[in-house]
Amino acid sequence: MSVIYLLISISIVVAIGFFIAFIRAVKTGQYDDDYTPSVRMLFDDELVKKASEEHIQITEKQP
Repeated sequence: MSVIYLLISISIVVAIGFFIAFIRAVKTGQYDDDYTPSVRMLFDDELVKKASEEHIQITEKQP
């Protein structure tokens, strides 16, 4: 039974360590996306064109 307590306590310590590492990575900006905003403007026209085509198809289907 003492082995279970030892394993649970070690797993909690490891989980807390991973959580602290995750919070630190988020605060330092590791997950910030610097690339997508710069290329999003290149694909805006395609998204607008697709949306307008879908809207036209939906309105044509309605009686």
